[in-house]
Amino acid sequence: MNHSGTTTTITAAAPALLVGIDGAAALSAATVAAVNGLCDLAEDAAARGPVLLRLTGAPAAAASAAVGGAAVGAGVPPLTLVNKWERALRRLERLNLPVVAVVTGDCGGVALEALLTADFRIAEPGSRLLPPTGPGGVWPGMALYRLTNQLGVAATRRAVLFGASVPAEQALQWNLLDLLVDDPGSELPDEAAAVLAAAGPGLAVRRQLMLDATTTSFEEALGRHLAACDRVLRRTDAGAAS
Repeated sequence: MNHSGTTTTITAAAPALLVGIDGAAALSAATVAAVNGLCDLAEDAAARGPVLLRLTGAPAAAASAAVGGAAVGAGVPPLTLVNKWERALRRLERLNLPVVAVVTGDCGGVALEALLTADFRIAEPGSRLLPPTGPGGVWPGMALYRLTNQLGVAATRRAVLFGASVPAEQALQWNLLDLLVDDPGSELPDEAAAVLAAAGPGLAVRRQLMLDATTTSFEEALGRHLAACDRVLRRTDAGAAS
């Protein structure tokens, strides 16, 4: 499905809420800092979305397995760096603003890991999602957790076990991507803008309830959902009274 209709320019309300991630590059402390800096800005009370991730590139297979493509920074052990990266992605996944990922070309390594945290995902036709692989097989990071959580075991088996790529067209059918656009640029397609405009307040709470649904029993989830409903009712009452 190609989208070649009109586009909506990303507003200037939050021009700094954007970061580019090159999946062909090894994970570095600078990448972690960039995502944390983005989250700092997005968590500001005055921030307006969406948060935009511009993603491209995938690591060479032979270079990505030993430490998941993670480069050893100055005095930073690889596992420590990976842990910091995973925590930065978790922050991104908990923002109360919509997170949009725009993929140009193939997407793998750290770019794929970031993509899987996004709420709305746009890619070019013909692009591929590539799990980081090498002589040691697929890197067993949290991208595998997110892939399986979002798609299920059957759909992700070949990617997780054997590093099989997922073409963008297949990812669209699986709802791993939301939109294919011939030339993703600095503008959001109207279809994406309309979806994001409907997000409303409480996005972070609803996202977390959704993510918890596959691992939480009904009884455990009930209290959290009731608390979320109570917050919405209180906000509605406060708006009606003002």
